[in-house]
Amino acid sequence: MDNPHVFNVLFLCTGNSARSILAEAIMEREGQGKFRAFSAGSFPKGAVHPMALHTLELLHYDISRFRSKSWDEFAGPDAPHMDFIITVCDNAAGEVCPVWPGKPVSAHWGLPDPAAATGSEAEIAAAFQQCYGQLHHRISLFAALPIASLEQVALKHELDAIGRSVKQ
Repeated sequence: MDNPHVFNVLFLCTGNSARSILAEAIMEREGQGKFRAFSAGSFPKGAVHPMALHTLELLHYDISRFRSKSWDEFAGPDAPHMDFIITVCDNAAGEVCPVWPGKPVSAHWGLPDPAAATGSEAEIAAAFQQCYGQLHHRISLFAALPIASLEQVALKHELDAIGRSVKQ
């Protein structure tokens, strides 16, 4: 039996400490066998936000491999070829979203940065849970797409539509 193609997805944000880490974890679980997920930042914080790790731990993810890293790791000749690039930073918050060169299918799924949340520990945890829920919703839709049967333009359209979707 032929081994189906596994698609590489890179989730980008500015600091690679919260949203892109959550997205990487979710895609690894939801897209198992179909997708391989990575995350990076244009200006990585150097550490994953503790509440991002806590959120994933509560949901039984293995958090041992997550680290904040630069997108430079994925730009070199030895880096895996990316089929999809998805930015998850929030332009409305004044963040500069990274731009990825080349020909991967790209989309922007802007979400508020839970690492910027203020208030009590419960309020901050709620911001991370809300971000996780939105990403899980979008990634579940993405993972269910019939990617092999869609042209690149149609894929771009579908990914953009998913980025506009809101969890009900």
